Amino acid sequence: MYVLGTAGHVDHGKSTLVRAITGIDPDRLQEEKAREMTIDLGFAWLTLPSGKEVSIVDVPGHERFIKNMLAGVGGLDAALLVIAADEGPMPQTEEHLDILHLLGVERGIVVLTKTDMVDDEWRALVEEEIRDRLKGTTLQDAPIVPVSARTGHNLPALLAEIDRLLEQTQPRADRGAPRLAIDRAFTISGFGTVVTGTLIDGSLQVGQEVELVPGGLKSRIRGLQSHKHKVDSIPPGNRVAVNLVGLEVDQVRRGMVLALPGKLQPTKRIDVHLHLLADAPAPVEQNDALDFFSGSTETPAQVTLLDTEKLEPGGTSWVQLRLRDEVALAKGDRYIVRRSSPSLTIGGGQVIDVHPRRHKRFHAETLSALETLQKGTPEELILQALGMTAQDAKSVIEKSSLGKEEASEAIQSLLATGKVLLLTGDSQAVLRNPQSTIIVAEDAFQDTVRRVHNLLAIYHKQHPLRRGMSKEEVRSRMSATTPARAFPHLMQRAVELGAIAEEATTYRTPQHAPSYTPEQTAQVEALRTSYVKSGYSPPSPAELGVDPDVVASLVESGELVKLEDGIYYTRPVLDEMRRRILDTIDEHGEINVALMRDLFGTTRKYAIPLLEYFDAQKITRRVGDVRVRW
Repeated sequence: MYVLGTAGHVDHGKSTLVRAITGIDPDRLQEEKAREMTIDLGFAWLTLPSGKEVSIVDVPGHERFIKNMLAGVGGLDAALLVIAADEGPMPQTEEHLDILHLLGVERGIVVLTKTDMVDDEWRALVEEEIRDRLKGTTLQDAPIVPVSARTGHNLPALLAEIDRLLEQTQPRADRGAPRLAIDRAFTISGFGTVVTGTLIDGSLQVGQEVELVPGGLKSRIRGLQSHKHKVDSIPPGNRVAVNLVGLEVDQVRRGMVLALPGKLQPTKRIDVHLHLLADAPAPVEQNDALDFFSGSTETPAQVTLLDTEKLEPGGTSWVQLRLRDEVALAKGDRYIVRRSSPSLTIGGGQVIDVHPRRHKRFHAETLSALETLQKGTPEELILQALGMTAQDAKSVIEKSSLGKEEASEAIQSLLATGKVLLLTGDSQAVLRNPQSTIIVAEDAFQDTVRRVHNLLAIYHKQHPLRRGMSKEEVRSRMSATTPARAFPHLMQRAVELGAIAEEATTYRTPQHAPSYTPEQTAQVEALRTSYVKSGYSPPSPAELGVDPDVVASLVESGELVKLEDGIYYTRPVLDEMRRRILDTIDEHGEINVALMRDLFGTTRKYAIPLLEYFDAQKITRRVGDVRVRW
């Protein structure tokens, strides 16, 4: 699934376009419908001709609602820059384009609307003006698609162009650290509080424990919906609605971030790389007050210029921002800064450090460290290449673009600090034999263990009488994120740490043990008593009225052995029969069905399955109509 966002001047037809291609009215508020103007974020979705599912975030175009627009353009895969053919680029077209550029939105389509209101000559002039304005921005090569949402002209071509654009867009990577910048919170009767946003950096699943940052509010996911369809889990790169347990809607606000507990720490000081727009009306000076926007977060900030006395329009600088309010950010997040008076976007860039110390200005070591951090230290580059899957060191070194020696040292440093775990080989083999050395980031390992634990917990809930899930089924369910080669090594480490329990061919949570209801316990006791009395000709569990799940549990535990449908024996009885059969063979040289029947006072119904069972166990071997020792 992909997320598109609209952008553009007020009254240029963004919402009308969305309604025309999706059939959904993105204007949710009565005031919006009355004023025929988008005020807050709107949402819609569609399935493209190729089958790709697309979420659309529709933003307001009026300058008074630019803060609402900024809350909706984080995490976009591409943008639809909407420009009316009868007016051409207008002030908010310019500001929205600047915002998309500063946020690094590299894919987009210019949708030229209202083409039914102009002639071809005028349209060509407007397209020329648009192409000139796109120069030097991330959308400079964006196609221009003329349409009319009113008449439907060229809308199929627009959908085809969106399809083509997304074909070149990589799905969001699952880094195991989900973040949902909350842009809306509301209550649904009978369900409670629901929050919405665009999910990045990881997956969410029903039952997961989560935390809202800042604030530290803990909750659990009761339900997930995407495009009004319930789902059990959802990967990154999706718009999602999350139903939260135990929170009131007035405890939640736009700007909070939903994450896994303890994974995201709020901050009030950040280091950033700031690019000031060339048409900014004035320089940025030391201690200037700006408004900071990232994701759905907004807060006032003060500027500490670290490498210049004054940042001129068109320039860049290392900056420490002191934020009035706590925010939840991660390294690499994009941001926007604006002047509050006059209200205007002036710049933006990338967050470099979310928990820095207070810096001295013009400090050479600080500036050098920021440059390294922006590029990435060798250790950071290794972690980035490693991602959230276990890999052999050879592949990781190649992806990091580091030299073998430097990469090897970085991996050994990460191993020493516990940020990377060694699953096979030893630390010295990283350079000597990297192809056979499997490593995994500690965060990825913990995430895998968490997901396996959740998988097993759900399985235990569904099958309380079974001892565990088969290893092969667990491996299969985890195959999307855990390579088959690394899986047994990951699980071995989890078992060694006591996070997962292993029994023969199954895995289980350490706390799980089959538990019977009082009625099932009575059935087990009745079966045991009956089997003791019946000796070598036990009745079938069905005849005794034993629950089939209870029988399966007793077989799995080894207390019962199934020979064929309806014929079960206890392990001690089978062991006794095996000894007596071998003694008989030793005495007579062989045993047949008749001798077997007489030996145990049973019938052919039991004698034949018993002999076939011992054949399969390689205790006996059939020769004609008799059995001999294997």
